Amino acid sequence: MQRIALVDVDGTLVDTNYQHALAWYRAFRGVGRVLPLWRIHRHIGMGGDQLVPALTDDEFDEQHGDEVRAAWAEEFAPLLGEVAPVDGAHELLAGLHDDGVRVVLASSGKPEHVDAFLDLVDGRSVVDAWTTSEDVERTKPAPDLLQVARDKATDRPDDADVVVVGDSTWDFVAAGRFGARGVALLAGGFSREELTDAGAAQVAESLTEAGRLLHRGWR
Repeated sequence: MQRIALVDVDGTLVDTNYQHALAWYRAFRGVGRVLPLWRIHRHIGMGGDQLVPALTDDEFDEQHGDEVRAAWAEEFAPLLGEVAPVDGAHELLAGLHDDGVRVVLASSGKPEHVDAFLDLVDGRSVVDAWTTSEDVERTKPAPDLLQVARDKATDRPDDADVVVVGDSTWDFVAAGRFGARGVALLAGGFSREELTDAGAAQVAESLTEAGRLLHRGWR
């Protein structure tokens, strides 16, 4: 059976969740909608197509969604240079690769952001593929992105043991809908209870621990 790890990027491999929350805050405020940062943070992990209506409503999304999403991209761009890898990011990917696990970065980020983060974690030589927002119409918590990522790793999906690695509750809501088990990381600001309630089977305090949990799970 093929072993496949679908690894989230933002908040899991690179420490971006609070930059994203701030960028969304500024984007909403730009159209006159001031939202508490803690509420925005609790929706980080969703793609912009899901986040805007989840924080407001469908009417707001129809009237202002595209403007807010464009403003978010503008607000996030200056923060990109402040982003740092989560400790152990490259080592996790390299260890999975060396163990023969097929690794796909399951990201709904913009292509230019995913490219930058791949370089930041020195990931190009140790991952098999990656996704971006251009690969799907619906992002997490819809399972579409995970299916696309899985299909980039194998043409035999019925013969695959898939694990999702992420940091946000939405990673594991999506994993549950997709039918994959999940290993969560306490790097994105979500609590252990929130992650397990969302469906994560195991929670790690570091990427080093996450690597050990994955290795034991596949022994």
